[in-house]
Amino acid sequence: MNAGNIYKDGTYLENHPTWHQEDSAWKAKQILKILKKNSVTPLTLCEVGCGAGEILNCLSHQYGGEVIFSGYEISPQAFAICKNKERENLHFFLENLLDHEDPAFDVLMAIDVFEHVEDYFGFLRKVKKKAVYKVFHIPLDLSVQSVFRLSPILRSRSSVGHIHYFMKETALATLRDTGYEVVDYCYTSGSLELSNHGWKTNLMKVPRKLFFQLHSDLAVRVLGGFSLLVLAK
Repeated sequence: MNAGNIYKDGTYLENHPTWHQEDSAWKAKQILKILKKNSVTPLTLCEVGCGAGEILNCLSHQYGGEVIFSGYEISPQAFAICKNKERENLHFFLENLLDHEDPAFDVLMAIDVFEHVEDYFGFLRKVKKKAVYKVFHIPLDLSVQSVFRLSPILRSRSSVGHIHYFMKETALATLRDTGYEVVDYCYTSGSLELSNHGWKTNLMKVPRKLFFQLHSDLAVRVLGGFSLLVLAK
């Protein structure tokens, strides 16, 4: 079975009617922060696998009309949501960006994407040619507690379609193995900062926060609940 079919046949929308739009403003804030920290000032910015397009929509309000935003999505259902957000400097395409030689951008974003892609090495090599800078947001599904309990990994596979699982070290090694120069990276703490999670995640907020303050790498490796935001060239 082709794992990508769930995004085209309506299955993913059925399981996630909002297409995670409720997290988009928070994700856009993290992206803007790492770009500004590294003095990256794009004039063209695209997102591959843009989903409902809300991250691009949020960023377009932050940057204003001088930056052109483009979103590429293979799901007809997600694309239908995107199209309602188009305006002069924000456009969406029901296409696979990697099927085209052009265009190229200043910044390309793949936010929670390549853990869904069967040939993620091939995907990353092709994406590298599409922009000067790339921004990746990568869920860190592998932790001591997720492996011990097993259910979090199986749930991420059945519910949100993750078919590859990473910790910080393997995520960064994957990018370097596919030819990227890692410019900067940081953890993002959706499990702590977002309120739309289940009761088990909310119950873990205090121990996660305290452990993370003491030793961030160890907290992520043991308790999980974090993602990695990477700026690469």
